[in-house]
Amino acid sequence: MRRTGPRTHGDSCRTFGVEEEFLLVDSRTGQPMPVAEQSLSRRQKSVEAPLGPALTLEVQQEQLEAVGPVCRTLPELASAIRSGRILADEAARSMGARAVALATSPLPTTPTLVAHPRYLNMAARFGLTLHEQLTCGFHVHVAINSAEEGVAVLDRIRVWLPIVLALSANSPFWRGTDSGYASFRYQAWSRWPTAGPCEHFGSVRAYRRHVQSLLAADVLLDEGMVYFDARLSRSHPTVEVRIGDVCLDAGHAATIAAVVRALVEQAARDWAAGSPAPRVSAAVLRLAGWKASSAGVDGALLHPLLNTPCPAAEAVQALLSHIRPTLAETGDEEHVTDELARILTAGTGARRQREVMLSSQSLTAVVMDAVELTHGTAQGQRRLPGRLQSA
Repeated sequence: MRRTGPRTHGDSCRTFGVEEEFLLVDSRTGQPMPVAEQSLSRRQKSVEAPLGPALTLEVQQEQLEAVGPVCRTLPELASAIRSGRILADEAARSMGARAVALATSPLPTTPTLVAHPRYLNMAARFGLTLHEQLTCGFHVHVAINSAEEGVAVLDRIRVWLPIVLALSANSPFWRGTDSGYASFRYQAWSRWPTAGPCEHFGSVRAYRRHVQSLLAADVLLDEGMVYFDARLSRSHPTVEVRIGDVCLDAGHAATIAAVVRALVEQAARDWAAGSPAPRVSAAVLRLAGWKASSAGVDGALLHPLLNTPCPAAEAVQALLSHIRPTLAETGDEEHVTDELARILTAGTGARRQREVMLSSQSLTAVVMDAVELTHGTAQGQRRLPGRLQSA
C-alpha cells in the first residue's frame, strides 16, 4: 500500500488501505487471458489521479493488482476499493478482457509468467509451485507506530486470522472442478515454504531473528518471499494481513478491512495495557486455517479462544465482541455488525459461485456472474448500507 503512515497525536483512528488482486478473463468466454503487461502499458498512457488507486503487475500475466491509497474512514476505503476495481477493469477492457475478483480461476488454464528476472528465478527454484500459482489475494495494511508495536500486534491477532479467511472465502473451483474447499486459494498458497501462521514472537528481535533464519536456509530468494498470514511490511510502517481471498463483493472487502483495522487497534491497546498474547501454537492455528479454508462460513470453525470446533456464527460473534469497542470509536460498529450478519446469512463468494454453477451447470456462467458482481451490476448484488452507499 502506498503512502501509509502511522497515526499522529490526536488522530481518532489508524490509517489503513488494501491491495486487491484480480484475474483478467476473456469478456466472452471467461477464460483467463495473459494480457497484464499490455493492459498496464495502455493504461499508463492515460492520466491517473495521483492520490487514487494504482495498478501493478503480479507474477502471472493473467492478473493485475490494484494498490489502494491511504484511508482514514471506512467510507473512504469503500470508495477506494470501487475505484481500484474500475481502474483494473478499464485496463483489462483495452485488451478485450475483464478484471474479476475471483481468488482462483474456475476454468482450467495454464498461467503465463511475467518475464521479470525475480519471477524467472522463482520459477527455476520452485517449479510447479510457481508455474501453477494463479491465485488472487486480499491484503490489508494498517498503520503502526513502531516495529515493537507491530510485532505485539502480530502476536495478538494471529488467533483471529482464520476467521478473516473464512469471511473472505472465494475460491471453490480449481482447474475446472469443485475443490471441496471454500478457499482453495489458501490451500494452493500454502505450498510456499513460509506461508501460513507463525509462532508467538514476543519481540522485534525475535521476529527479525526468525526472518533471518529463514533467509539463511537458502530456500527463499529474498525477504519478499516471507509469506506469513500477517507480517510487518518491508516498505511501510504497517502490519500487513495477507490471509484473505480477494472478495467477490466489494462490500465484503471493505467490511473485512474494517475488521482487520479494529483487530490491530485492539491488539495494540492490549499490549500497551500489559495483557499477554494468547499462546496458541502455530500447529493449532494451521488447523484453524485449514477449517476456515474448507468451510468458509458454511461449516464449523475453531473457536479463536477455546480452540474447539464451533459454528461459524459463534466464531464470528467472538470476533465481533472482541473488537466492538474499537469499532464503536471509529463509527464502524453498526455497519460492520450488519455486514457480518449478511455474510453469515447470504454467504461468501464461494457460496455464490457454487449457487451459479448449480443453476447453470456452466463454469463460464460462474465467471460472467462474478464479473458483474465484482463491479456491482449483478442481479442480487448486495449493496453497501447507509452512509457507505454514496462513498
